[in-house]
Amino acid sequence: MGTVLLSTTYFGPVQWYQKLHRAEYVQVEQWESFQKQTYRNRCLIATTQGIQALTVPTERGGSPLIKDTRISDHGNWRHLHWNALQSAYGESPFFEYYQDDIRPFFEQRWDYLLDFNEAIRIKICELIDIQPKVTLTKEFTVYSLHFTDDYSAAIEGLASISTVNCKPSTVNNTFDLRSAIRPKNPLPDPDFESKPYYQVYQQKHGFLPNLSILDLLFNMGPESIFYL
Repeated sequence: MGTVLLSTTYFGPVQWYQKLHRAEYVQVEQWESFQKQTYRNRCLIATTQGIQALTVPTERGGSPLIKDTRISDHGNWRHLHWNALQSAYGESPFFEYYQDDIRPFFEQRWDYLLDFNEAIRIKICELIDIQPKVTLTKEFTVYSLHFTDDYSAAIEGLASISTVNCKPSTVNNTFDLRSAIRPKNPLPDPDFESKPYYQVYQQKHGFLPNLSILDLLFNMGPESIFYL
């Protein structure tokens, strides 16, 4: 796989980190419009009640671009997210081992979501021991026009093209996955198989695929790299 184009993520799913590990080069999009209810500011974890979404609140108004999206301090979310992780993974094999590396993301403040996500990505790559070649995009580029629905919406707002349900495409050896990796109705990815691994609540819920990279890290520790 040559160059992979990805959206930014908040403790992104296993699939996202698989792309980081396997791609020759990775570009993280910074010029697209911010989209709600996506991995850009949301991660999914496994709890005793099942899957739980943790969402970073963002400020309204201002520039719609992801690079300018500001994090909101509304709702004491940092405290709530860390408590949720402690509750969900406190009994996992490697939570205690990694907690000092992860906790600072819920104690420090970042102004911009993209900067926050990039700091997370760098730390997670360090912990898993992968060294991807990652750059931020310099402009917004349309790689795919293979729409399956809502073509008119795409024409009206190409800067928000990834809101449209379009097929992943490869152009100039760049594989566009900005819209493919998402919590709801993800697009088919023949290069990703969510292989089962140990999870704390597996006996209760069965294996829950493609959760946040934190789920893999806290459960599998140094062996996480073998699942990517």
